[in-house]
Amino acid sequence: MQPIRLKLPVLLLLLAVLLLAFHNCRTNEPQTDDPMDIVDPLVVDIAVFPADNPWNIDISGYAVHPNSAAFIGAIGADGELHPSFGTVWEGEPNGIPYMVVAGSQTPVPIVYTAYGDESDPGPFPIPDDAPVEGGNNSDGDRHVIVIDRDQHMLYELYRAFKTPGGWEAESGAKWDLTSNAVRPKYWTSADAAGLPIFPGLVRYLEVQQGEINHALRFTVSRTQRGFIYPARHFASSRSDPDLPPMGLRLRLKASVDISTFSAVNQTILRSLKKYGMIVADNGSDWFLCGAPDSRWDDDDLHQLHRLRGRDFEVIYTGPIEH
Repeated sequence: MQPIRLKLPVLLLLLAVLLLAFHNCRTNEPQTDDPMDIVDPLVVDIAVFPADNPWNIDISGYAVHPNSAAFIGAIGADGELHPSFGTVWEGEPNGIPYMVVAGSQTPVPIVYTAYGDESDPGPFPIPDDAPVEGGNNSDGDRHVIVIDRDQHMLYELYRAFKTPGGWEAESGAKWDLTSNAVRPKYWTSADAAGLPIFPGLVRYLEVQQGEINHALRFTVSRTQRGFIYPARHFASSRSDPDLPPMGLRLRLKASVDISTFSAVNQTILRSLKKYGMIVADNGSDWFLCGAPDSRWDDDDLHQLHRLRGRDFEVIYTGPIEH
C-alpha cells in the first residue's frame, strides 16, 4: 500500500486545527515564571468577606469626625503618602506578599513565642515555601499570609520563621472569608490592631482590573491606647486623645483633583475616596500597604507622594474603646 501523502494546504489546515485545540485546553489565568507575579483567583471568584463587612463598605458619605483636624495634625498634615509596596527593595520583593493554596494543602503545627494567648492555635496550611515579608533573612515584621481558596480561609502570622516541622511566630490569626466575625476584644492578630492584613493590601491585579472595592491598610508612628471597631486591640500606653487610635478610618477628600495621576494611581485614589484607609499598625507615618509584584512601576507609584496628610479627613465610624 502506498503511503498517504497530504498536500500542503491540507497539512496547514490540520496544523491550525491542532493549535486551536491546544489553545482551548489552556486556562484563562495569567501565566508567569516570576514568583512575584501571583496568579490571584481572589480577584474574580472569591469574596474577601461579605459585602456588608466594614472593609467593603462605601464610606464616601460618612460624616467627618469632630476631631478630624487634630488626628490629621498628629499624624502630620504635611506628611507625604508613601506607597510601601512595589517591585524590589534592598534585593527583596517590596511589600507584604501572600500565597494562595488549595484546600488539599497539608496543615502544619504553629508554635507561638510571644502572644500565644491571643492567637489562634494551629495547625495552619502554610507551605514550607510561603513567602516571608522582607525575605527569609529579614529582621522586620516577617508577615506570612496564606489564603485557602477552597475553604475560603485566611491565615496570617507575625514574625514568622520556618522550622523543621512547621512554623514559629510571635502571633497569628485565621479568618473565615465568608463571615463578619472579629477577634475577641483586646486580642491582637498578625497586626497590632487585631485586624486582618490581606483585605487591606493594594494588589496589582485589582488595579489592573480598574477597581479596588475595599478599604486599604496604612501605618502611623504614634497611636493612642484605644481602638475603633472592627479593630480589637491597641499597641500604645499613650492617653493623648488627639493621637489616632487603631481602626481609625480616613478618606481622601472628594475635592482632591486626581485627574493628573496615571490610570493605576487613579484607581488607588478612587478607592481612598470611596472606601478610605484604616490605621492598622504602628510604623512609618502615611505608609500605604500593598503586595509586591514585578509589574508595578515604582516611578509611577512614587507620584503618590504628591498627596499630603492635609488631603485626607477622618470619618466617624464609631466610638473609641479603651
